[in-house]
Amino acid sequence: MSGQFTLRPYAAADEDAAIELWRRTWAHHFPHIDFNARVAWWRERWRQELVPVTNIVVAEQAGALIGFVTVDPTTGYLDQIVVAPEHWGSGAALALLDVAKRLSPSGLDLLVNKDNFRAIRFYEKHGFVYAGEDKNPVSGRPVNRMNWRP
Repeated sequence: MSGQFTLRPYAAADEDAAIELWRRTWAHHFPHIDFNARVAWWRERWRQELVPVTNIVVAEQAGALIGFVTVDPTTGYLDQIVVAPEHWGSGAALALLDVAKRLSPSGLDLLVNKDNFRAIRFYEKHGFVYAGEDKNPVSGRPVNRMNWRP
């Protein structure tokens, strides 16, 4: 699915839609992981760790949330960029990444699952470079550290 979308700042009324989008997108990408069981954890993390300290911008189409990005303006850490699977390839992810670069013009850092080849290719295509290996602090899964510098 493609078409026009708009970008706007996150509002508290977007919480349920953002959490459902996160669950649905990650479940689509990693069907072997039970993301339904992680929703309560994610909601708590969203409320306590992301909303208070990150800039969040959402992509919306026809009144529905189709994506979002979270960037910590203090550290330049891009914690999440999520786009609904039916909008992959629509330009929404690139638009959100461009917003992230504007929110942190001195650079961005992120962690990406080593087996998320689609995301790794996307980041590399848009100027991110491999900066080492790490482990996801929550899941313990192996991740790549990547960064972008202007």
